[in-house]
Amino acid sequence: MSSARAQTDVVIRISPMAYFGVGFFTLGLLALIFAWPGYAAVLLIMPILLAVAIFRYRTVADRDHVRVRTLLGSRTVRWEEIDGLRFTRSSWARARLTAGSEIVLPAVTFSTLPLLTAASGGRVPNPYE
Repeated sequence: MSSARAQTDVVIRISPMAYFGVGFFTLGLLALIFAWPGYAAVLLIMPILLAVAIFRYRTVADRDHVRVRTLLGSRTVRWEEIDGLRFTRSSWARARLTAGSEIVLPAVTFSTLPLLTAASGGRVPNPYE
Protein backbone atom coordinates (compact mmCIF):
# COMPACT_ATOMS: atom_id res chain seq x y z
CA MET A 1 0.00 0.00 0.00
CA SER A 2 1.46 3.36 -0.94
CA SER A 3 1.90 6.06 1.65
CA ALA A 4 -0.41 8.43 -0.27
CA ARG A 5 -3.21 5.89 -0.14
CA ALA A 6 -2.61 5.11 3.54
CA GLN A 7 -3.08 8.81 4.35
CA THR A 8 -6.55 8.88 2.78
CA ASP A 9 -7.87 5.81 4.62
CA VAL A 10 -10.39 6.58 7.34
CA VAL A 11 -10.62 3.90 10.02
CA ILE A 12 -13.74 3.84 12.19
CA ARG A 13 -13.47 1.50 15.18
CA ILE A 14 -15.32 0.66 18.35
CA SER A 15 -14.19 2.93 21.16
CA PRO A 16 -11.39 1.49 23.30
CA MET A 17 -13.54 2.38 26.32
CA ALA A 18 -15.49 -0.80 25.50
CA TYR A 19 -12.62 -2.77 27.02
CA PHE A 20 -13.67 -1.41 30.43
CA GLY A 21 -17.06 -3.04 29.92
CA VAL A 22 -15.35 -6.32 29.11
CA GLY A 23 -13.27 -5.97 32.28
CA PHE A 24 -16.34 -5.43 34.46
CA PHE A 25 -18.09 -8.34 32.75
CA THR A 26 -15.06 -10.52 33.54
CA LEU A 27 -15.20 -9.47 37.20
CA GLY A 28 -18.85 -10.51 37.31
CA LEU A 29 -18.00 -13.88 35.78
CA LEU A 30 -15.33 -14.46 38.41
CA ALA A 31 -18.07 -14.78 41.05
CA LEU A 32 -19.52 -17.70 39.08
CA ILE A 33 -16.13 -19.22 38.49
CA PHE A 34 -15.30 -19.16 42.21
CA ALA A 35 -18.71 -20.69 43.02
CA TRP A 36 -18.44 -23.52 40.44
CA PRO A 37 -14.79 -23.72 39.38
CA GLY A 38 -15.09 -26.87 37.31
CA TYR A 39 -18.03 -25.82 35.19
CA ALA A 40 -17.93 -22.05 34.99
CA ALA A 41 -14.29 -21.67 33.95
CA VAL A 42 -15.35 -22.20 30.34
CA LEU A 43 -17.30 -18.91 30.63
CA LEU A 44 -14.00 -17.02 30.43
CA ILE A 45 -14.14 -17.60 26.69
CA MET A 46 -16.90 -14.97 26.47
CA PRO A 47 -14.84 -11.94 27.58
CA ILE A 48 -11.96 -13.09 25.40
CA LEU A 49 -14.27 -13.20 22.36
CA LEU A 50 -15.70 -9.80 23.26
CA ALA A 51 -12.22 -8.27 23.48
CA VAL A 52 -11.25 -9.82 20.14
CA ALA A 53 -14.46 -8.46 18.58
CA ILE A 54 -13.70 -4.96 19.86
CA PHE A 55 -10.24 -5.22 18.37
CA ARG A 56 -11.35 -6.62 14.99
CA TYR A 57 -14.63 -4.82 14.18
CA ARG A 58 -14.01 -1.76 12.04
CA THR A 59 -14.89 0.03 8.85
CA VAL A 60 -12.08 1.34 6.66
CA ALA A 61 -13.03 3.74 3.88
CA ASP A 62 -11.05 5.48 1.19
CA ARG A 63 -11.95 7.28 -2.02
CA ASP A 64 -12.70 4.04 -3.92
CA HIS A 65 -13.66 1.33 -1.41
CA VAL A 66 -15.28 0.51 1.89
CA ARG A 67 -13.71 -2.40 3.76
CA VAL A 68 -15.74 -4.00 6.53
CA ARG A 69 -13.95 -6.16 9.08
CA THR A 70 -15.89 -8.46 11.38
CA LEU A 71 -14.96 -11.13 13.89
CA LEU A 72 -14.47 -13.88 11.32
CA GLY A 73 -13.74 -12.11 8.06
CA SER A 74 -13.77 -8.98 5.96
CA ARG A 75 -15.42 -7.70 2.83
CA THR A 76 -14.47 -4.92 0.45
CA VAL A 77 -17.10 -3.06 -1.56
CA ARG A 78 -16.61 -0.30 -4.11
CA TRP A 79 -18.53 2.92 -3.51
CA GLU A 80 -20.29 2.41 -6.84
CA GLU A 81 -21.87 -0.77 -5.45
CA ILE A 82 -23.44 1.12 -2.53
CA ASP A 83 -26.92 2.48 -3.23
CA GLY A 84 -27.34 4.21 0.13
CA LEU A 85 -26.92 4.06 3.88
CA ARG A 86 -29.60 3.54 6.48
CA PHE A 87 -29.85 3.29 10.22
CA THR A 88 -32.01 0.82 12.08
CA ARG A 89 -32.63 0.48 15.81
CA SER A 90 -29.08 -0.75 16.16
CA SER A 91 -26.58 2.08 16.24
CA TRP A 92 -24.45 0.92 13.29
CA ALA A 93 -25.17 1.96 9.73
CA ARG A 94 -26.16 -0.49 7.04
CA ALA A 95 -25.05 -0.05 3.44
CA ARG A 96 -27.71 -1.01 0.89
CA LEU A 97 -25.97 -2.53 -2.10
CA THR A 98 -27.10 -2.20 -5.71
CA ALA A 99 -27.40 -6.01 -5.80
CA GLY A 100 -30.22 -5.76 -3.24
CA SER A 101 -28.39 -7.02 -0.16
CA GLU A 102 -27.10 -5.09 2.83
CA ILE A 103 -23.92 -5.10 4.84
CA VAL A 104 -23.42 -3.70 8.33
CA LEU A 105 -20.75 -1.03 8.65
CA PRO A 106 -19.23 -1.74 12.09
CA ALA A 107 -18.77 1.28 14.35
CA VAL A 108 -20.25 3.68 11.77
CA THR A 109 -22.79 5.81 13.60
CA PHE A 110 -24.67 8.93 12.62
CA SER A 111 -21.97 11.02 14.29
CA THR A 112 -19.17 9.44 12.20
CA LEU A 113 -20.86 10.15 8.86
CA PRO A 114 -18.70 13.27 8.29
CA LEU A 115 -15.65 10.97 8.33
CA LEU A 116 -17.22 8.84 5.59
CA THR A 117 -18.09 12.00 3.65
CA ALA A 118 -14.46 13.04 3.65
CA ALA A 119 -13.17 9.57 2.78
CA SER A 120 -15.68 8.96 0.00
CA GLY A 121 -15.04 12.21 -1.79
CA GLY A 122 -18.59 13.42 -1.13
CA ARG A 123 -20.43 10.22 -2.15
CA VAL A 124 -21.88 10.05 1.34
CA PRO A 125 -23.68 13.29 2.17
CA ASN A 126 -22.76 15.05 5.38
CA PRO A 127 -25.93 15.36 7.47
CA TYR A 128 -24.48 18.23 9.48
CA GLU A 129 -24.02 20.63 6.56
